[in-house]
Amino acid sequence: MAPPTPPPSKQPTRTPADQPAPADACVLHAVLAKSAQYGRRPERLTAHLRSALEAADLVARRTGRIATAAGILPGFWDAVRLADLLHDTGKIPPGFQQMLTGGPVWGERHEVLSLAFTPLIADAKLRAWVAAGIATHHRPLTNSPRSLAALYGTAPLAEWRARFAPLDQAMADELAAWLYQAADGAGLPVKPLLSGSDWIAQAHTELGALLDRFEYGTDKDEGLIAVLLQGAVTMADHLSSAHARPHLLQPMGPAFAARLENTIKTKGHNLRPHQQRAAAIDGHLLLRSRTGSGKTEASWLWACRQTNTMQTAGQGVPRVFYTLPYLASINANADRTAWELGAPELVGVAHGRAAAYHLANAACPEDGDEKRVNAARKAVARQAATRLFTETVRITTPYQLLRAALVGPAHASLLVDAANSVFIMDELHAYDTKRLGYILAMMGLLERLGGRFAILSATLPDALADLITDTLAQTVTRTDDADSHPPARHRIRTRPHHLTDPAAVTEITEHLHRGESVLVIANNIRQAQQLYDQLAPKARALQGPEAATMLHSRYKRRDRARLEQHITARYGVDRTRIGRRLPGLVVSTQVLEVSMDVDFDVLFTAAADLEALAQRFGRANRIAARPPADVIVQAARYSLREDAPGQWFADGIYPQAPTQAAWRILTAHDGQPVDENEITDWLNTIYTTPWGTTWREEVLHHRDQFAATFLDFTYPYDDRTDLAQRFDELFDGTEAILIDDRTAYAAALDQADGRPGRLLADDYLISLPASTAPRAHYDKDLKVHVIDGQYTSEHGLKAVRDPGTNYRPTETA
Repeated sequence: MAPPTPPPSKQPTRTPADQPAPADACVLHAVLAKSAQYGRRPERLTAHLRSALEAADLVARRTGRIATAAGILPGFWDAVRLADLLHDTGKIPPGFQQMLTGGPVWGERHEVLSLAFTPLIADAKLRAWVAAGIATHHRPLTNSPRSLAALYGTAPLAEWRARFAPLDQAMADELAAWLYQAADGAGLPVKPLLSGSDWIAQAHTELGALLDRFEYGTDKDEGLIAVLLQGAVTMADHLSSAHARPHLLQPMGPAFAARLENTIKTKGHNLRPHQQRAAAIDGHLLLRSRTGSGKTEASWLWACRQTNTMQTAGQGVPRVFYTLPYLASINANADRTAWELGAPELVGVAHGRAAAYHLANAACPEDGDEKRVNAARKAVARQAATRLFTETVRITTPYQLLRAALVGPAHASLLVDAANSVFIMDELHAYDTKRLGYILAMMGLLERLGGRFAILSATLPDALADLITDTLAQTVTRTDDADSHPPARHRIRTRPHHLTDPAAVTEITEHLHRGESVLVIANNIRQAQQLYDQLAPKARALQGPEAATMLHSRYKRRDRARLEQHITARYGVDRTRIGRRLPGLVVSTQVLEVSMDVDFDVLFTAAADLEALAQRFGRANRIAARPPADVIVQAARYSLREDAPGQWFADGIYPQAPTQAAWRILTAHDGQPVDENEITDWLNTIYTTPWGTTWREEVLHHRDQFAATFLDFTYPYDDRTDLAQRFDELFDGTEAILIDDRTAYAAALDQADGRPGRLLADDYLISLPASTAPRAHYDKDLKVHVIDGQYTSEHGLKAVRDPGTNYRPTETA
């Protein structure tokens, strides 16, 4: 195929908005596309189609020229524009119009009848792609009882006539004339449609041709083009339906780079060598840089160069995605990015709780009901803007990017939005082989679609760096901050007993008596709760009622937010900077590893793999404001797990082999300060063991498995519901409310209609592992899972009392 056609370099002399309305006093004037909803007036069909065409043009301008291995059909963006112009033309039958004004459900699919107007396109190949975009903007084409193939594929023309009748010939003819005028005015390759055409017969013929083309599979590269087309069409449709416009400005460009460098200089510093190197790289980057070395700034400088280079090359307005593994770190990064850029309207937060993040920024806990309702409405609007892809900077998780692989009407727009984008992947975890493999597979696809990647980590083993290099086709430039020699922040101490052993509790208590801030990180929730019950009374007796806190993932949302705010306020790095540090105790799990910018005097941690431990070390003496802080690692206790027969795990969480390898290294360095550059060498030693070989094989297996399962587009328009369910099981988990909160949850829902009310009610949700979903009762009235759990705002969820379940909170987070 020929290379893709970029958006027109100049605007056509005539646009739909410039055209006089064609005899709008005629019957077409009364035809609707949208009913009155959410306080809006009904929308006329011609207005919606014109708006969809304009939105398609904006999507084309922002996305730019998409390049794949096989190229894209000539006129790709013309196909998108024409499909959006025609996508809802099948709404003209009286049955559909009556439904929009309160009548009975019509029962037919308007997108099928919309195919009747594709003879408007003069070129046969372009017409076939336009038909694909029209037919698939709501439902799968094939492989499902609800697909268009199942509903219409075998029905004879006579049956179609009966199902779509009556169809007003004069109205259809008038619409055909309007479509030609709109398309021709936009400079699109069209020809006049014949008045008096048999519109139903034309739709029947077009669907048949479409099924012949896709029902039994197609070339994989053509299948990729097909889902990209679907994504572009649906994106423009959703934008026009919401009366929204995507931003066409990328604030992370040369001007921001210059401003950032000037800001650093005004503070009396120059760019560090690794920041200068990152700023000069054109292409993929792999950066090893310790915590506090300015790697975020280095990645921003790198991104500024990429967006400028890509935009000059015709790759639209590249979006910047900054991915992090935990929600709290995402939210903090979003705040900082919006502040530094000075453009909060261009920075979106994309994760499952994004609306809650916006609500927290818009409302205070002491606000009354009316203020919180208004804040909830604003928060939902901001989340909707991100779902419509309006912002050009996105802070998100790597798993949100994986959702693009689900394609279909609901997810294909994610793939288009990610094309020609810049990706900064911070702290890409290596120890979860399945998720890492999936992320690598998606990186390979996004690179094919013009993407550029920067991988950032304080501790990134060569084995992972090699996998990244092997996955990406283009050159990956590696650099680090090894030429800097910062003071040591930590001193390793190892203990032969477990974290829950009385000897460990005694030693922790001694540090509390010294008036220190003490962080204790357990590998699972049950052990964290046990330690907290033993240590909290001592901390409070010594330093007051606010001096003991616990944090893990099994709290109600509102309780977890309160706990995180308290921990940050009491132990945040800002307190260290101004010399107002406070003593106290925090007992946590891995949720605190990389999610909060806090600083403690001493760390006690259960043994785990070295990457997890290195992240935990970073919560003590975070900015090296003091002599090396003790990081005390307690010996592991190993157990079997039901989901991994024959395999042993530290506290049921971390695999035995890498945990033991880390333990051997740490005990060999007991009592020594940590050279953070040396941690990478330790990791490389671990990954060259037989376990490391197995690890690599597992990652490659999962990478290839994900590519074969999710990234094979041989059947581009099949129903992927089963894949979506499998995806949700892998990543999403479950949330539930306590049965005791059911009344309060219902009352919160009633505070506001729709999503704002749901957002206010979400305060009561507790995160659960996916394995507990069958054990929770689904309340159909409230549309939420309900559990009978043992819970306190201090301890979080301790047990589920639902009959037949033996859940205890032993998970890592």
